[in-house]
Amino acid sequence: MNRRMRVELFFLDNLIWAIIVLFFGINAFFTPSFLKYENIVNILYHSSILSMLVLGQGIVLITGNIDLSIESTLAFAPAIAMLLATKWIAAGLNPYFSIILTVLIGACVGLANGFFITRIGINSFIHTLSLLIILRGLTLYLVPFAIFKLGPVYTFLGSARMAGKIPVAVLLMFFIFFIMAVILKNTPFGRYLLATGGNPIAGFISGINTKRMVVFAFIISGSLAAVAGLLAAGRQDAVNNSMGKDMVLFTFAGAILGGCSLSGGKGTALGILGGALLLGMINNSLTLIGINVFILYATYGLLIFIAVILDRIRVKLRELVFYQENIRKLRSKANAARL
Repeated sequence: MNRRMRVELFFLDNLIWAIIVLFFGINAFFTPSFLKYENIVNILYHSSILSMLVLGQGIVLITGNIDLSIESTLAFAPAIAMLLATKWIAAGLNPYFSIILTVLIGACVGLANGFFITRIGINSFIHTLSLLIILRGLTLYLVPFAIFKLGPVYTFLGSARMAGKIPVAVLLMFFIFFIMAVILKNTPFGRYLLATGGNPIAGFISGINTKRMVVFAFIISGSLAAVAGLLAAGRQDAVNNSMGKDMVLFTFAGAILGGCSLSGGKGTALGILGGALLLGMINNSLTLIGINVFILYATYGLLIFIAVILDRIRVKLRELVFYQENIRKLRSKANAARL
């Protein structure tokens, strides 16, 4: 692979950051109060919840699957944990254990997804769609009214702020993305995950347990959805049955804008973070401008459409880059043969 090809592939894989810089520059000039420190912190803070869902969706997309259940898991995991802590167990639960329990519930949802998809053979779209409806229905039934006063320990991650009024949720977001970036780039697990989505048959032949990797991807997705639920509950100091509603489609937009592909086998944690931050910036700028709420809703739909189109364009451009490289190699061999 020559230098030019590496540069072209790097640009395609990190196109989201060029878009972010361009969008940020436009808003810096034309959107009132966009450049204020408080607003930048606000963008990061409000992106933290969605970014967990986008990362979870991105991990599943890398394996060539889809997880529609994450928005319901966001509400279901903290709802069950807080019901156990406040009503179902008379003595109550240790607040630290409640946090761990929330993540474990999300992981169990992901495990169920992975089991039915890999062992029973149900299509990931159909299965996770059914679980989205089931979990939302259970949450509506079990939590008809919001659960208030969750306790300072449980709400710390979603509401506390550090020096410079930087939310703990933002620090947690960057920490989780850093860990996932290291895993995807520098560990066998990350390489196996990419191989599972890129070419599952070849991966299986080479010794990768592709079904297990899909299960792990869904467990990670469910766990991250539960973390998003912790942040949402902490932000409002309550658990209600509408948390996360209608967010699942934005997770696709963020993940695909960030470099993941619907066909699987592609994606980086850094790119996925960029996709989530771009969505947060768009939402913030449109709110500052005061755009009509119906136009705002239509804009979100347009974003999803653009994300899908961008995915197709990126695939075609990658194919073109590899095609040109193969032509160059064939010409080099032909010239060498003449000599």
